[in-house]
Amino acid sequence: MTGTLLVEAEHRQGTFELSASFEAPAGVTALFGRSGSGKTTLVDIVAGLARPRRGRVEVGGATLLDTGRGVDLPRHRRRIGYVFQDARLFPHLSVRQNLLFGRWFAPRREDGPGLPAVADLLGIGHLLARRPAGLSGGERQRVAIGRALLAKPRLLLMDEPLAALDDERKAEILPFIERLRDEARVPILYVSHSVAEVARLADTLVVLEAGRLAASGPLDEVLGRLDVPALAGAREAGSVLRATVRSHEADFALTVLATAAGELRVPRIDRPVGTRLRVQVPARDVVLASRMPIGVSALNVLPGTVIELGGTGPTDGTGIDVRIRCGNATILARVTRLSARLLGLAPGMPVHAMVKSVALGR
Repeated sequence: MTGTLLVEAEHRQGTFELSASFEAPAGVTALFGRSGSGKTTLVDIVAGLARPRRGRVEVGGATLLDTGRGVDLPRHRRRIGYVFQDARLFPHLSVRQNLLFGRWFAPRREDGPGLPAVADLLGIGHLLARRPAGLSGGERQRVAIGRALLAKPRLLLMDEPLAALDDERKAEILPFIERLRDEARVPILYVSHSVAEVARLADTLVVLEAGRLAASGPLDEVLGRLDVPALAGAREAGSVLRATVRSHEADFALTVLATAAGELRVPRIDRPVGTRLRVQVPARDVVLASRMPIGVSALNVLPGTVIELGGTGPTDGTGIDVRIRCGNATILARVTRLSARLLGLAPGMPVHAMVKSVALGR
């Protein structure tokens, strides 16, 4: 996959000021932040919907904007596939016709997937003859993504595409966005305020706070930081581990995953040995012990060392976040301040982390 993304922007809109810059390798770059942090403004600059006072946007070596050199490609020449919160399909056209509309904007000499490949990738081949009114919210979003892909974009911009969906529809569409990330070979800028979405989908995480860059870098590194308020205070905060299916324990309906933090046993998953997965460990589902626990039901107990204590924890002020080095990885635990005092938690202290649950992604 090619498509390094570089964004630099200084912009003023009313009383709001944006000043942020980042560079991300190919893959999914998640732009994360609370409402009013500047996500939409930055996205509009990338898409060519707003012109900053000073800025530069490059995708895969192609310069879309460089105010210093007087370069400012109009939005129709930037080749950015835009997927909004609402699908914005043409109601009078069939799914096939909506998809093919994207081809009108595709450069003839550029390689890219055709309709059959896109329909297969997004699981919408059986919907081609239907109209948007007869589709679920998740199906409409998949069609919108397919339309954007058929325009052969150099960058796919997804602006909170799941925000308008309920949990069931989100669960329906997430596996297809994972396939898009892994198979479509198109760099993606994914805007979200959901830690769970970001943890499941992103390779690189960019965090905005009040118009300023609060953090930027590989997903697992940024998610584990305690000095980023937008992440540290989130209920969904946690860690992301790369995992490989090591074996299945048929007698107990369990699957053993190998991770850099140690082995994890999870309810059996229907994936062959050797499959690579992404595992999210919610901080609230990690229990700490000062010595090896005996006689507990937890199957996943990882020895580690406390690195750092901090963060805001839950919004009621009773909790604290703890970073723990387990093996060659870092996990995050959220405990009450009272528990931290009773355990005597401090940097350098050996602990055992009991992982109660994990969330799996591709």
